[in-house]
Amino acid sequence: MSWRVANECAERRFGSAARKQIIMFLADKASDDGSGVWCSKGTIQRHTELSESTVKRTIIDFLQEGILIETGRRHCKNGYTVIYRIALERVASMETTAEPDVLTGVTVNPVQPEPGTGSTVTGVRGSRWTPNHPKTIHKPPTRRREVAEEVEYLESEKILAVYPEDRIRDQRTSLRLIAAAVKAGVKPDDLLQAVKAYAKESEGYTRSKVCFSDNWFKMRRWEKGLAQIQADREKAREAEVNGRTRLASWIHERHPMCRHITNRQIEDLVASKLVTPEKLRAAGLQA
Repeated sequence: MSWRVANECAERRFGSAARKQIIMFLADKASDDGSGVWCSKGTIQRHTELSESTVKRTIIDFLQEGILIETGRRHCKNGYTVIYRIALERVASMETTAEPDVLTGVTVNPVQPEPGTGSTVTGVRGSRWTPNHPKTIHKPPTRRREVAEEVEYLESEKILAVYPEDRIRDQRTSLRLIAAAVKAGVKPDDLLQAVKAYAKESEGYTRSKVCFSDNWFKMRRWEKGLAQIQADREKAREAEVNGRTRLASWIHERHPMCRHITNRQIEDLVASKLVTPEKLRAAGLQA
């Protein structure tokens, strides 16, 4: 049992009472790093008193959303029990249950001009002004922080703008989820390209087949696009290495094709230490 994991889950919104009940039950079984959760769906159903279909559907949703990660299996009398890990970094990016600051307006009894004196045992009075006194001078946010927040918001808006327009829902939540992904380490340009790729992929879909934006970002479906971007980059790097190797072999063999090698390619080969100035001169190229 981990109070740390239980508290982290308790302070986040999971979308429904059933989802919250299930994640809290799993958190009660986890270690401090979220790992070591192993209990059958039947066990979860008996303890939470939810329906079996609700438990199964919720577990599948948690896996798809990255809240739960399957780490192995443990044999039991009925076959095996899946071992899960609660992804704390994913949970931390979810909306908190904290109440928003709400301005209550004028009250019958306005803020008192003097704070309470507190305990009179020592005879020491409280501070001159309470934090919410009208005369309290609050330190304004720094310009640097304001600029950073503005840039972050503009980046999130730019990314959301390329999502299929007719399927954008709950813009505030969508922007918050985008900002959370960027804070977690996803490069804004990569996330933008992933959204563009999905928009292009779903261009011919009917409206009912395209996922709403808040769900799309919540389920981290952009990860598929990031994986493709990474694969494309690896392929490009491999092609670049193969191209350099081919050019270097032409120089070493003094191949007639050497005359087609550009000065920029020569500089790149020298910087990569694939050829030496001596080899370049031997092949009739300027070092």
